[in-house]
Amino acid sequence: MLRLMLLRHAKSDWPTGVDDHERPLGPRGRLISPRIGHYMAEEGLAPDLAIVSTARRAHETWELARPAFAQDIAVKDEPRIYEAAASAILGVARETGSGVYSLLLVGHNPGLQDLVLKLASHGRKPNLARLRRKFPTAALAVIDFDVDRWEAIGEGPGDLERFETPKSIGRWAGGE
Repeated sequence: MLRLMLLRHAKSDWPTGVDDHERPLGPRGRLISPRIGHYMAEEGLAPDLAIVSTARRAHETWELARPAFAQDIAVKDEPRIYEAAASAILGVARETGSGVYSLLLVGHNPGLQDLVLKLASHGRKPNLARLRRKFPTAALAVIDFDVDRWEAIGEGPGDLERFETPKSIGRWAGGE
């Protein structure tokens, strides 16, 4: 079994004159990022590898979430998932090598939401319905696949194991 986790970057700021790729997290994003990391760590959602968009807001989200994990987590910066379509993000995931059983991608919408909807045909109906409506900043989707190599994900149905948002993890997120 392989597990794919998709984390949308936390709430960003919109400073005047700053290129989109270089936009930093805003105050709410800096607050929630460590909390999503703590949620993941306490729920046993530690990735073997984190692939992070090169956009500053995605990088900052991961760097603030990362200290919550007791173990070191391998990280790879990936420019191809910056504002990418679902098919491009899936291509990056499919390149993952053996020995990685739990993969985290930190990126952007609408690509992440589109990818989850493409891959996760099974799962709790309320989670799927919430996901179809919105994939907010700092949202986390966890999809399990009954396959043994990353090249095979998407060939069969994925199981949406959970879909969490800052609001749904209130104890960690301060109810935001």
